[in-house]
Amino acid sequence: MNRRSILGDMKASYVLSFLCGAAVMLGFSTLSESNSPHHVYELRLYHVNEGKMDALKARFGNHTDSIFKRHNMKSIGYWSPEDAPSSQNLFIYILEHSSRQEGEKNWAAFQADPEWQKVKAESEAHGALVDHIDRYFMDPTSFSALN
Repeated sequence: MNRRSILGDMKASYVLSFLCGAAVMLGFSTLSESNSPHHVYELRLYHVNEGKMDALKARFGNHTDSIFKRHNMKSIGYWSPEDAPSSQNLFIYILEHSSRQEGEKNWAAFQADPEWQKVKAESEAHGALVDHIDRYFMDPTSFSALN
């Protein structure tokens, strides 16, 4: 087996493990709410440029999360893998939206927000923090604790 295929298998297992954990956490948060309407969840995987993880976490902790709230984007949680190499270059989070359409509308408003544009420009003055983003809109299954 070559190194690339081993890393691909490892990354797939990390994402699968994460999704299982996220489903449990979402289940607990939903069980604490009474009669909540259907929501869509957005999983985002940020593939972080080398040496930029701390800057990305600082940007989220100091700015991004509060700007999300202004644009009706509910953060469910943020995660970092425990094991290398993903612990060095993968940042994961889940947002909750009332619908996919609302999520897209909220993202557009977020991207146009002057504070976000300023924060992003300042944080990337010495290069982009993220190489690329994988994103997935997800619906809970009929047998999920989220329903």
